[in-house]
This record gives sequence, C-alpha cells and structure tokens, in this order.
Amino acid sequence: MSLSALLAARTADGNPIRVGLIGAGRFATQFLAQARHIPGLHVAAVADTESERAHTALALTLWPPTKVVARSLADAIANGSTWVTHQPLALTDQPGLEVIIEAGSKAALGIRHAQAAINAGIHVVMANLDCDALAGPLLARLAADRGVVYSLAYGDQPALVCELVDWARACGFEIAAAGKGTKWLPGYQATTPDTVWSHVGITAEKARAAGMEAKVYTAHVDGTRSALEMAAVANATGLTPPGGGLTFPPCGHHDLARVMRPSWDGGRLERLGQIEVVSSEERDGRHVAGDLRWGVWLTFCTPSDYATDCFADYGLSTDDSGRYSTRWRSHRLVGMELAVSVINAVVRSEDTGCPQGFSADVVAVAKRDLATAEILDGAGGFTVWGRLLPAMDALAQRAVPIGLTEGAVMRRPLPAGQVVTWDDVLVADTEMLDLRRRMEAL
Repeated sequence: MSLSALLAARTADGNPIRVGLIGAGRFATQFLAQARHIPGLHVAAVADTESERAHTALALTLWPPTKVVARSLADAIANGSTWVTHQPLALTDQPGLEVIIEAGSKAALGIRHAQAAINAGIHVVMANLDCDALAGPLLARLAADRGVVYSLAYGDQPALVCELVDWARACGFEIAAAGKGTKWLPGYQATTPDTVWSHVGITAEKARAAGMEAKVYTAHVDGTRSALEMAAVANATGLTPPGGGLTFPPCGHHDLARVMRPSWDGGRLERLGQIEVVSSEERDGRHVAGDLRWGVWLTFCTPSDYATDCFADYGLSTDDSGRYSTRWRSHRLVGMELAVSVINAVVRSEDTGCPQGFSADVVAVAKRDLATAEILDGAGGFTVWGRLLPAMDALAQRAVPIGLTEGAVMRRPLPAGQVVTWDDVLVADTEMLDLRRRMEAL
C-alpha cells in the first residue's frame, strides 16, 4: 500500500501520526509549511531552546493561532493542537508521540535528544547531520535494540542519495559512484563567518535581515557540510570516501558517466563504489553547464552486455563506451519532503537511510595557524573545517571528529591545513567523548 493510502487509513480511523519537532530553523519551518496540509499528520509539539523561534516558524507557515494554544503535550493530543516548549527533552518525558524529528544544529544536544527518544520507544528522524556524523551508527544500533526506527531525513541530500543507491542495488546494477552537487572552489576551506557572504552572493546586512546564520552557511561553503552529508551516505550504504577527502570535480549531469567512472576506464574514481561531490563551478570560476548544485546523482554499470546495449536503446546518458550510465535528481525540497521519512517510520517501520556501520568520518582540519591555549569554535567557525575520510584512516591518524571541536582547547601549535589529532587538543565535552568511543568500538 502506498504511503498516502496508509496515511489515509490512519486518518479514517481517527488515529493521526503524532509528531514532535525539535528545532525551529529553516529545515523545520519548511516541514511545518507542508505538515499543516497533510491529513493524518499531527504536529503535537514543537520544541526550541528559544521558544520564540518556534512561534515565529509557526506564524511564518500560517498555522492558525487557535491551534498553538496547548499548555502541555497531553492537551495538544487531546485537542488536536500544538504545544510549544523551550525544553526539548520534555517531548520524551510524556507519552503520546510516535516519532520525533531532531532538526537542531548542535551535535551534542541532538545526540541527547535522540537517545531520550529511543529510550522512550519513539522513532527518530535525524535531520541534524552534525549529530549523525558524530554518533549515528551508535544511535542506529541503540534504536534497533529498542525496536524503533532511526532514519535520515528525506528531502536532505543524504537520504535522496540513499534512495538512488537502493534503486540501483535492487535492479542488480553495480554502483560506480554516488553523491551530490554543491558550489565549491579551491580556497573555500578557509572561509569564515566574516567572509562567507561574498561566496554566497549577498551582503552581510541582507543575510542578517533574512535571519541567515553565518556559522551555518560557513559550514556549507567551506566543505564541512558536504563532508557531513557524504559521511551519512557512506555509513548508510557502505560506499567508500576518496582516500584523501572529497575532491569536488566540476561536472554537469551530462558528464557524470564520463567523469564519475573508475580511473582505469578514463574517469576520476579511485575505485568502484565511491562517494564524491561535484562542483557547480569550473576551477577558473566559469559556471558548469547542467550543474547539480542542488541535486544528487549516481553512476552505475551492469555486467550484462545485453543490458548495456539497452542503455542506448532507451536514451540513457552514458560515457563514450556506453557501459557507464547515470541517474540524477537536479533539485531537492529539503524540509518540505520530510513527511516521507515520518510516515515511513511510523506506518512501515522503515527508514529512508540508516547507518549500517562506521565507514566514514569527518575530521577537523586547521583553517589557519592555531596557537597553544586557543579555543576551537567547531563547524562553520574561524578555526577548523571538516574533511571526509574513510573511518579506518581517521582512526589511524588519531584525528579528532569535527563534532567534538567546539570548545576544545589547543594543547600545542598546529599549522594551517593540518588534521587536528588527539595529541593537539583537550576536548571539553567528556560525555560526548565517551559516547564517541563507544561508537568507534562497534
């Protein structure tokens, strides 16, 4: 039965899916914009440490004020309204919710929220990729042990890439590579909150007026966000990162089959089954034709000569040999598509991407020379950016994950461009460090 039919059945039974939302940023606001138009979906609670942000998100998406008056979760469930709170953990202290969306931006907080939901027997849809990169495989294991779903968020690029990978494997194709697109040029790694807006293409004044957070956009521009997203894909699919980190080759959709094939066949890949991110900009600054800045893609081949011949018969885009082909999606709707994950988790007990192991890590790299006693400011800041590495390489280098660097103190100087190791820093959050060690031991 289709998702919409399953949801309609819940509606007919007077038993809507009861959802709790943690975080009220743009992703969450986009979800709210659509959720109010989906019969059978009841957003019973919205939590943000700044509750006014939650009220702003609800107002922006035109939720009727009379529906945002609940004084408790029980009140919201009884009356079909929405409870707003500044205490995210309160969503798991009371019964009634079937699924919680973690859409915050702090890794440590997201992990605590996810653990609380799992312990309460509530499904988790993880839209906080900082959290997933730091401890996703452990959270997925805890969820499985508790009999609940831990899922990546549909609409965000990792879940969409996972969907393409699942399609290819279900059809018996061999995956050459999979990934996403973004805008990237050499030197972007040094971007800081003071310089980010020139890369985005707006003024700092306009960014402030639009409520755009400099650290969030810096993490997108400097490559950290791409690394976090591709770590999620690697851990969910078993595909492998490039040995030295993402390379961001410029490539449009028409060139994917040529560029994203193994080096021994004339492409850029170290091996079959690789993760990569393509750039929408040529190295000289020219815009790539047919760019996939907002999209996702997959290249594949088949051992069947007959099927290979059929690629041309049905107009598939291929390389010059005709052996490698590609699928792509040029856009995504981010939080507006998130209900797909919510409904899947509750009515099918299925994820839209879930860590299967610890295949990839995002390690901290110095943006500039760092001094002894300097305090690091984490992803999207002035001090470090995140590089994707195979997990075994990251562990061998004793590299510190980007998610543990906020508040960490430098023990010794470190030159720009060097990976931050455990010998270089004292990590502030010992609770998260202990949890991370548990995940590495899986």
